[in-house]
Amino acid sequence: MRRHEVSRLPLGALDAANAFMAFHLDAARATLARPDTTALAIILPPAPHDHRDWRLALARDLAREMAPKRVNVVAGLPGEACEASLRFLSDAHGLTGQYLVCHE
Repeated sequence: MRRHEVSRLPLGALDAANAFMAFHLDAARATLARPDTTALAIILPPAPHDHRDWRLALARDLAREMAPKRVNVVAGLPGEACEASLRFLSDAHGLTGQYLVCHE
């Protein structure tokens, strides 16, 4: 499973969604277009609850667009909780289009 890590996004939900679409979506699509990529985890920094809708839409819509390749979005700081979620996703070959929030 490949990873696309985003370390910073704006605080506001609309601004963060816009920044991801402008600066990261094409790179995620390019990674998924590679023949050797079967799954992608997009790792985003933690955010308030009002970011949930755009992040879930990103996971679902990109997973539908790139099927049968798997796409999931994980939110959390680097650490064991995030790594445990990524290990789970790596082994869950039928799981796609999900948004997971990790806490230490």
